[in-house]
Amino acid sequence: MSTTMPRRSHRAAYVRYLTILSLLAGLLGAFTVLGTASPAAAADCATAWSSGAVYTGGMTASYNGDNWQAKWWTQGETPGVAEVWADQGACGGSGGGSTGGTCDYPAWVAGQSYTTGAIVQYTPNGRYYIATHDNPGYDPTISTWYWSPYTCTGGSGGGGTGGGTGGFVVSEAQFNQMFPNRNSFYTYSGLVAALSAYPGFATTGSTTVQKQEAAAFLANVDHETSGLVYINEVDQSGNYCASEPYGCPAGTYAYYGRGPMQLSWNFNYKAAGDALGVDLLDNPGLVASDSAISWKTGLWYWNTQTGPGTMTGHNAMVNGAGFGETIRSINGSIECNGGNTAEMQDRVNDYLSFTSILGVPAGSNLTC
Repeated sequence: MSTTMPRRSHRAAYVRYLTILSLLAGLLGAFTVLGTASPAAAADCATAWSSGAVYTGGMTASYNGDNWQAKWWTQGETPGVAEVWADQGACGGSGGGSTGGTCDYPAWVAGQSYTTGAIVQYTPNGRYYIATHDNPGYDPTISTWYWSPYTCTGGSGGGGTGGGTGGFVVSEAQFNQMFPNRNSFYTYSGLVAALSAYPGFATTGSTTVQKQEAAAFLANVDHETSGLVYINEVDQSGNYCASEPYGCPAGTYAYYGRGPMQLSWNFNYKAAGDALGVDLLDNPGLVASDSAISWKTGLWYWNTQTGPGTMTGHNAMVNGAGFGETIRSINGSIECNGGNTAEMQDRVNDYLSFTSILGVPAGSNLTC
């Protein structure tokens, strides 16, 4: 027998050694597979939380990359801070609170002044935010009245023809085409910033319906402001102070028309302010000095008020009642049923022009 041959006891130990190595290799492979497995896909984000929106029990909203569910009625209470919100976990995808895309907006800088519509990336969490009001560099995750989560879908522009910043169906180029002589106060960025207050606006139904609603809203705005030229009502001598328990603290003649829908009367300033979380009863001038607030008051009326009509402008467009019903809800007591056909037709002409710019049919029931 050769002297180099291991003895039986040594050979058995050697075999056991090889077996252990094989087991360790298998375990290492298993850990490698587990370590590289793809995590479960996050749920789509719900519509981004808005400080001005009302939520009832069971409704969801996205905020800071998570979906949240309201336990009971709430307005203006921040998810993650207020007990009313239950965390539903991380979200991503096509909802209003995800970031996504390959965006190149600048990083937020504490103490740097930002104007309404400015978009920044908050580097601590990597998410994007849009300024809903001018501010001196407040923290986007703390000062939620000044900032709203922004869905970044790539790029930093909004001037193409296929849709605008933040997913709005009207691009900045189309907006400028609609309002070539507009007052610089009525900014496109201010309008986009205001959209968070009413996330159902121009996002409900098919793409055609969404564009028709945007065209209808902007057509009425065009008529009310002579092409976004006027911020304040020309004749400011009218008494728009109705007898209400809260009175007219800003002055008897302070509630004349302002903004894209020419908000007027103390009760409308009170109701709009309550809905948006802004004290407009005491400070009606905010509608003429803050672009985002101004646009929000127009969207407030469009989405929540029936006026002399039977439905809101939003419902008229998404439910197929037609553009004529939006006229009725805004000024139907004067212009409809043969009252002032010239004014009514001017709104219709604007609507036909704007639907043409957006490349969609106008639909039926255009007059009232």
